[in-house]
Amino acid sequence: MVAGISAGIADMFEIEVVYVRAAFVALAFAGGIGLLLYGVLWAMSLDQVPSEQLDEMRERFAARLPRQKAALWMLFGGVFLMLRSIGAWFGDSLVWSATFISFGFALTWSRVDPSRRSKWAVQTFTGESGTWKSVAVRIMAGGVLMTGGLAIYLNSVDARALVGNVALAVGLTIAGILLILGPWVWRLFGQLGTERSERVRSEERAEMAAHLHDSVLQTLALMQRTDDPKSMSMLARQQERELRGWLYGPEPSPDGETMRSALESSAARLESVHQVPVDVVVVGDAAMDDAVRALVAASGEAITNAAKHSGAGLISVFAEATEETADVFVTDQGKGFALESADPDRKGITESIVGRMERAGGEAVITTTPGEGTEVHMSVRRA
Repeated sequence: MVAGISAGIADMFEIEVVYVRAAFVALAFAGGIGLLLYGVLWAMSLDQVPSEQLDEMRERFAARLPRQKAALWMLFGGVFLMLRSIGAWFGDSLVWSATFISFGFALTWSRVDPSRRSKWAVQTFTGESGTWKSVAVRIMAGGVLMTGGLAIYLNSVDARALVGNVALAVGLTIAGILLILGPWVWRLFGQLGTERSERVRSEERAEMAAHLHDSVLQTLALMQRTDDPKSMSMLARQQERELRGWLYGPEPSPDGETMRSALESSAARLESVHQVPVDVVVVGDAAMDDAVRALVAASGEAITNAAKHSGAGLISVFAEATEETADVFVTDQGKGFALESADPDRKGITESIVGRMERAGGEAVITTTPGEGTEVHMSVRRA
């Protein structure tokens, strides 16, 4: 980052530049050899090498790339141990700690996406405002704290004060690291949270788009191909019911069905069979048991009777479930009939509605007036 030496070496050997920089950092603690070596290579690079010669050298190295990388690691390790044996060393605890930290960071950084590297690097060194002034002050202050911590550590030779000095040195060093890298880490976590939220929203939009394409758009396409107003109305109502169920669907019971879902499914099926619109409104919900199943079955029969005999253009179904009871009202504004003159052989009323509700422990009340329509009220007590 100073003179491009690490980048040039990394380009030559086709390795990540961050590993070369980590090697120079580690060697800098080996008696300052890393700084001296960097300066020598910088001086040697002042004479520009022709690009043709660089390409030739790169091809020669790349031809034996796997062995070349292994040789580089062995070379680094050998130089490191040689410097330690001759005493060009700042102490094992300091040098090995710096080495592990440098290469640990290099390993982490090399796994980051290149586009994110450049983005984070810009934010780390320029800050949110895009200026260098505040960041330079922050880095200098952090460097002073880190240097002070290391100096205290190196001079902590008094056995009685060793523990206290080491603790102070570690504290100052950590404070310096946090001061330099803290804002970057904070922004990094903020960006991760933002990216996660954006990914969730993107997945939700994709799921909604897929559902609307498979349901609403398909229904609109079918409506464009028909000239029958009644068929268009049936398609629209069927799609409306499906869309409402998808948006505001109830929580299913353990067996996967509730009173609401059973009524809506029965109404949709009968509407499709008889080609008469059926409006369903449900307040509350109830898990399916024998009594509720009987209520749903009787409601289906009441809808069927209204669709076949009332002549109404719309059938309304209102259901309500409380903790104690479940009620369903099936209403139409059709021609109605005189209940006392109804044919006793009409099993749809006597058996499928009234008789079924009585067997379930409930009741059915039919209110009808010729020319004004019919209302069937069915009720059961919940278990």
